[in-house]
Amino acid sequence: MENKKLEQNKQEKAVPFFRKALYTGFVGGVLWSIIGFIAAFLNFTAFTPATFLLRSWLTAAWTDRWMGELLSILMIGLLSIGTAAVYYFLLKKVEGIWPSALFGIALWFLVFYLLQPVFPNVPHMTRLDSNTVVTTICLFLLYGTFIGYSISYNYEDGQRGDGNHYSKNG
Repeated sequence: MENKKLEQNKQEKAVPFFRKALYTGFVGGVLWSIIGFIAAFLNFTAFTPATFLLRSWLTAAWTDRWMGELLSILMIGLLSIGTAAVYYFLLKKVEGIWPSALFGIALWFLVFYLLQPVFPNVPHMTRLDSNTVVTTICLFLLYGTFIGYSISYNYEDGQRGDGNHYSKNG
């Protein structure tokens, strides 16, 4: 019995911190896209995830159905990996919740103002109704907080080295 290691004494495999940040980005993109879809379903906003990604370039009938929404949610999750990488490289050492929230608001301006020509199916931000503006700003604020605070918290936790199972080199 002494030769066998108990299950509770086995070491967990270390997950590189950068990979953990990318996982956080994917999960955040999928989670907040689903919440955005629910907000559109409840008429809080005029846009679903498919409105941005698929219906801006495709006119196929399937983009209006569940398959288009599901594909768009997964695509946003993949794009969100890049967003998490940007946050990781630029802001991972910044502590607090406010920088993450401001990151989310900056993303909203990026999508609705600077990248608006890329999404021709979405009107300019000055032509959006107030429900859509407030709802999407809140969604982006919460998305930025989720991504940024998770990455910053995990980074700081890893730097302290207090029983964390993440490797610092990654």
